[in-house]
Amino acid sequence: MRKLGLTGWILIAMVAGVILGLSVHYNTSPQGKETFSGVISVLTDVFLRLIKMIIAPLVFSTLVVGIAKLGDIKAVGRIGGKTLLWFLGASFMSLLLGLCIMHALQLGEELNLPLPPSNAQTGIEQSTMSFKNFITHVFPQSVFEAMATNQILQIVVFSVFFGIATASIGEKGKVIIKALDAVAQVILRVTGYVMYFAPIAAMAAIASVLALKGPELLFIYGKFIISFYLSIIGLWLLLLLIASIFIGRRVIDLAISVKDMVLLAFSTSSSEAAFPKLIQELEAFGCPPKIVSFVLPLGYSFNLDGSMLYMTFASLFIAQAYGIDLTIGQEVSMLLVLMLTSKGIAGVPRASLVVIAGTLSLYNIPQQGLLLLLGIDQILDMARSGTNVLGNSIAAAVVSKWEGELGEPVVHVK
Repeated sequence: MRKLGLTGWILIAMVAGVILGLSVHYNTSPQGKETFSGVISVLTDVFLRLIKMIIAPLVFSTLVVGIAKLGDIKAVGRIGGKTLLWFLGASFMSLLLGLCIMHALQLGEELNLPLPPSNAQTGIEQSTMSFKNFITHVFPQSVFEAMATNQILQIVVFSVFFGIATASIGEKGKVIIKALDAVAQVILRVTGYVMYFAPIAAMAAIASVLALKGPELLFIYGKFIISFYLSIIGLWLLLLLIASIFIGRRVIDLAISVKDMVLLAFSTSSSEAAFPKLIQELEAFGCPPKIVSFVLPLGYSFNLDGSMLYMTFASLFIAQAYGIDLTIGQEVSMLLVLMLTSKGIAGVPRASLVVIAGTLSLYNIPQQGLLLLLGIDQILDMARSGTNVLGNSIAAAVVSKWEGELGEPVVHVK
């Protein structure tokens, strides 16, 4: 039974979710569909809460141990610089790809969707994160508050300070490092237990969406959804191709190694769901723990490649739907604005939509246009989440190779 693997069980669960969701959609009253969706989505919510329960202690323990093992501030700065360089390059490429595809396809014009009423509410507040707010948001006023709310970027900042300080006090610090190393191992074991629940959560997530929306939504927005998914595949190929320059043919092995986590993020529409187990998969691939524990948490705030692609994709789609023509200069400036305003808000629900709402107002594009996409956001979020996981996996492997520390895969003997 266990030979099927996590990928197999999730795929079976997704098929079961499709069958169950469509069965409810066609054989239940509107009120019954809402009731079913609300009840079964509890399974997904429980799974995601269990994952979020793990993230803060795992990030803190692994990152402190990793920083302490790096030994000095110079090593931290060197790896951090290479990591951010890759993140910025990948983010810019993702945004540019979305801009080019939407500029070429003009999907908004073809759909010719009606303008929403001026008093329509999107349910999404626009992002008000100025440069000052962003900088102050990075630094926690309380590490306990940061951990309680899963503010990964703030946890990373505290962990870096704590790790450097721990390494600097010599023998006394080794006691703390050893204890936190044990904590990390315990949390990873807890992760293994939680992962048994993953297929059930995937089935519930798919069934909940299809019970409410049905296949009709796919037909109405079919061209947009297909175009976005093809663009996502194109982004995957680009990222893997660029990564192959650094790690060669092992890029294929990397994609195979993290496929379970990509599929889990896809089915649950949450890249956070894959985070704990992804650490283990990358270490098994050959990435040193000290680099994985440093790169991955940063990536969840700074390297959301799928979300980056979607932001330009959706922003230009809304502009085109309203017949608002943007110059090349405006499109490029929009790209840069999205790149800056998207950093550090990974913990915000529907973070991509929050950033888009704030950006639209800068170019006099009605924010009500988000109503055009809210109905299919769950379907699009699946692709975004899976891509974010793959993008961060590639980043960890490339930085490991850059540092000359990418080892051979770990073979687990059973």
